[in-house]
Amino acid sequence: MPATPFRFPSPEAIIPVIDNALRTVFARAASRRPYPDAGLPEVDMSESEKRHAAGLMRINHSGEVCAQALYQGQALTARNPEAARALREASEEETEHLAWCERRLEELGSRKSLLNPLWYAGSFALGSLAGALGDKWNLGFLAETERQVEGHLDGHLDLLPAQDVKSRAIVAQMKADEIKHAETAIAHGGAELPAPVKTAMRLTSRVLTVAAYRL
Repeated sequence: MPATPFRFPSPEAIIPVIDNALRTVFARAASRRPYPDAGLPEVDMSESEKRHAAGLMRINHSGEVCAQALYQGQALTARNPEAARALREASEEETEHLAWCERRLEELGSRKSLLNPLWYAGSFALGSLAGALGDKWNLGFLAETERQVEGHLDGHLDLLPAQDVKSRAIVAQMKADEIKHAETAIAHGGAELPAPVKTAMRLTSRVLTVAAYRL
């Protein structure tokens, strides 16, 4: 069956994307699911431990900002309606991750990254390009993104203070969701990305990690 040709999105399709961008970067996110750390106690931590935990949770929050932008860009340019729907569903769960990380940052006496508008713009451009390349690459990009995010979250579970059970519960649930998103993308026909693309994605992620931890 011939591939569906690419068509530029209509103005009606772009308006919700703009709304999502403004809400992601500037508004307070909300969660429909219970917060993973609900009912867990706030424990004593030193100021340096709090700063470290906040830096890691700020990285996670910025990563979710990027995920929102990626999936919105990918869904906007996806050719297959099923692929677009899978991307939007993943985006909705990432909104909950934003809410969880945002509230935890506040509890730790910290803030979101000042560079979030930049992260969103760059990630949206990448997502739109991935979608324009075709659905198998679009979904493959989603799957690889989720695998790399899963790896980062796994590392954060090792780096977070052992007694910070609230942050750890949030990160653990985020990790479980990312695994599910990757499996969904593969099930919908996502292709394995070339090794140079994976490497470029890791290098880009490293820049975000270093910058978001401090800014």
